[in-house]
Amino acid sequence: MAKAEVKTKQKTEIEDSSSLKGTLASVFFLGLFIVVTWLSVYYLFVERF
Repeated sequence: MAKAEVKTKQKTEIEDSSSLKGTLASVFFLGLFIVVTWLSVYYLFVERF
């Protein structure tokens, strides 16, 4: 037999106290690091031949 679910009306308050500015800066720095790494490896590959 299926159990009957008791539905309660509860308000869940979401606190939006987190700032995403640090996240954006971290993503930009990570992206820059990846691009610089790829360009330096490509430069080493081209200079070898």
